[in-house]
Amino acid sequence: MRPDLHADITRRLLQDFEFTARSGWLRQGKCPECGQRELYTKAEAPWVLWCGRKNRCGAELHVKDLYRDLFENWSERYKSSDQQPHAAADAYLLHARGFPLARLRGCYTQEWYQDRERGCGSATVRFPLANGGWWERLIDRPERFGKMKARFAPGKSMQGLWWALPDAASDADTLYLTEGIFDTIALELAGFPSRALLSCNNYPAQALAALRQECAAGGRRLPTLVFALDDGRAGHDYMRKWVERARAEGWDASAAYTPDRGRLKQDWNELWLRGRLNQDAMAAARYHGQLLLARSAQEKALLMYKRTGRTAFHFAFGDRLYWFEYNDAKYQKAREALEGRSETEALTEEEKRDLALEQSGSVAMIANCYPQALYYQANAQTDESWYYWRITSPDLPQPRNATFTAAQLSTASEFKKRMMHVAQGCTYLGSTAQLDRLFQDSTHRIKVVETIDFIGYSREHRCYVLGDVAVQDGQLHTINDEDYFELPGRLSIKSLNQSVQLHVNPAREDYRGDWLLMLWECFGAKGIVALTFWFGALFAEQIRQAQKSFPFLEVVGEAGSGKSTLVEFLWKLCGRLDYEGFDPSKSTAAARARNFAQVANLPVVLIEADREDTAKQRGFDWNELKTAYNGRSVRATGVKNAGNETREPPFRGAIVIAQNAPVNASDAILQRIVHLRFDKSGHTARTGELAKALERMPVEHVSGFLLRAIQQEAKVLATVEDGTGHYTSLLLKMEQIKSVRIAKNHGQLMALLDALREVVDMPDTMYVAAHAAVMDMAAERQQAINADHPWVQDFWEFFEALDAREATRLNHSRSPAYIAINMVDFERALHASGLNIPGGSMTELKRVLPTSRRRKLVEVNRVINSQLTGTTKRCWIFATEATCTPPA
Repeated sequence: MRPDLHADITRRLLQDFEFTARSGWLRQGKCPECGQRELYTKAEAPWVLWCGRKNRCGAELHVKDLYRDLFENWSERYKSSDQQPHAAADAYLLHARGFPLARLRGCYTQEWYQDRERGCGSATVRFPLANGGWWERLIDRPERFGKMKARFAPGKSMQGLWWALPDAASDADTLYLTEGIFDTIALELAGFPSRALLSCNNYPAQALAALRQECAAGGRRLPTLVFALDDGRAGHDYMRKWVERARAEGWDASAAYTPDRGRLKQDWNELWLRGRLNQDAMAAARYHGQLLLARSAQEKALLMYKRTGRTAFHFAFGDRLYWFEYNDAKYQKAREALEGRSETEALTEEEKRDLALEQSGSVAMIANCYPQALYYQANAQTDESWYYWRITSPDLPQPRNATFTAAQLSTASEFKKRMMHVAQGCTYLGSTAQLDRLFQDSTHRIKVVETIDFIGYSREHRCYVLGDVAVQDGQLHTINDEDYFELPGRLSIKSLNQSVQLHVNPAREDYRGDWLLMLWECFGAKGIVALTFWFGALFAEQIRQAQKSFPFLEVVGEAGSGKSTLVEFLWKLCGRLDYEGFDPSKSTAAARARNFAQVANLPVVLIEADREDTAKQRGFDWNELKTAYNGRSVRATGVKNAGNETREPPFRGAIVIAQNAPVNASDAILQRIVHLRFDKSGHTARTGELAKALERMPVEHVSGFLLRAIQQEAKVLATVEDGTGHYTSLLLKMEQIKSVRIAKNHGQLMALLDALREVVDMPDTMYVAAHAAVMDMAAERQQAINADHPWVQDFWEFFEALDAREATRLNHSRSPAYIAINMVDFERALHASGLNIPGGSMTELKRVLPTSRRRKLVEVNRVINSQLTGTTKRCWIFATEATCTPPA
């Protein structure tokens, strides 16, 4: 290990695992799997970390998986020079692949690949091939190039050929045929002669024909071919196919592979890196190859019995589940019957044993499919848990993944019912005792996958989980075939939420950027401001964590002004189709709470909540949203158990309110809102066409905006952190703005506008107009906060008009410093004059009167002596001046 790499790795190991250095070893590290201080590694070559609890944990970690950043940018870390033209390639082969370079000199070069479409490049390790072409591996952050981690020379086919080390022996008795060059190098270095097919679907017909001629010319026997492809369905299928073909051509052929261990891909190079590519490992691999090639369930069962000695076990064959049970009495009887028979005299003892075993071991199918336990998942909040199983069957076009509860795995009848429910035509025929054994064997040290019950950003795990894709630290990850994400740091995670469906297209070539100019032309600066808030919602959790709050957005406008078109298109940018929001007035409290809790770093859109009568019936109050501003829970519920636990999920998203009329609520709510009003004044035939174009735009062409945004997480958050304070101070210097909260909300929006330019190509004219629009919004919000509620304004206008008439005087106060109003008299006077009650009812009016600024409310329902009647009256007392004290 190079000194600089060794120093970096050792420093991180000591910091992350708290090792103690002792006698050439790093010991007493904290194991990330079991949490015990049993982790150890070699001090001079800390490539692999082992947990000392072999039976209870057995964790085995490679530093290449722990610290990927140290094994990614090879050309930056190891600069080429005239003396070392292949410095990065050398370092990659030595440190990432574990190959001593002496035997590899001259069979590779360092090259460069530039991806014009993605605008990035990578150093490569290139190997010349027998067809005159080459194969090269990208070594600088290959995840940037999607699924392409390696490439062949264009137009050159390796079909029928193979690759070999220049000094590889040509007279080997056994030849291992692998999928890749690195696997072949690993086998050769370990003493197993090998050739690389470079693809599992390449049968080396021409190379084998040449080898046959060479053997015939030299008088040598043909070597045994061992097809040693990777674990997986494709590898298994081709190993069976190529072994059968090779045998038909007269070759002695077999298979060998090492089953993957969960996320750990156990290919030959991986075994070499971990120091386990030896004769024992190869014997185990050849055994697995024998099982793969078994022609019947009986043959496979006998192979397993002879290796393990277990007298009863389950096993899979042909995607069906079988049960083997050994009967010693039958075996002894069969052996006695074989003795003395003329046709068995020539058999060896092992052959006689095999014949007796065939007659003494019973094999029965216990399921017409193969159920395989994948992992365990739990929801700690609801105290629910499931085992996730995969069901494969010859009758199913695709494997089925499904959850099984503890109750469904406890009895054969419940297991059978669940299996029949999740996979058509599949059933379990075994007993409960056999199911118990199946469960015990399948779940020993089973993987645990962490779960979240929402879609979006998990602050605890520092990653975005978005349907079929996830993003962590700017890196894109796709969901695996077991329906969870494998992320760096040994994190396995999935979302349990099924309500929110996001269709995010990770293909960069499908993304269109012309939508921004269409949005600008259709909605103007206000549309860009709405986009800015929506963009900020993708980082709401991080912003609240740093700045303690994130504002609400209110999109208001008359019918037909384009609100729905705008909101639905903004949802398209996040991969959500045909959705605008939910109506809180039509929702129960429980439904609202679930809507608020099912997304994180995504907007929660409330639509059409301005119908006061319905809102009253449903009990919805804008004040429910107060705590959402700071990311706290909007509703607490009791946990369904015998204790007194409650569940208060934090609010992780961002609030968007889209309706026809502005929000009528307390100052506390209004100060939390940034307000956008749309109208039809700018509508033209051209904007109508653009609106339709935005509506028709496929989500596949624009959902890449979401990934582009969150992959710039670090830059965005740095820009917002730097800009918010500056813009807040700038707004507070404006004469019109007095509220620090209003300044902060709009300052955050202005900082997000700066950050948005890191993601989209925004012209200066667009940026300046949107910037000015936010400043105007801040001033208008302060003015709206200073003004009374519209109902309160109507109340005082009606009061002054009625009190000016001798017949309808309403002020019962004897002091000029106060106004005393009996609400019954006020309501009677309104009806007599043909006027409607502000707000529609006295109940609604009384709810907003305490917010009166023009005349401050001093006391409610105080009994006073009326100047109008000389009798006592129960009145609402308002001060004519803010400094007045309550009357005696």
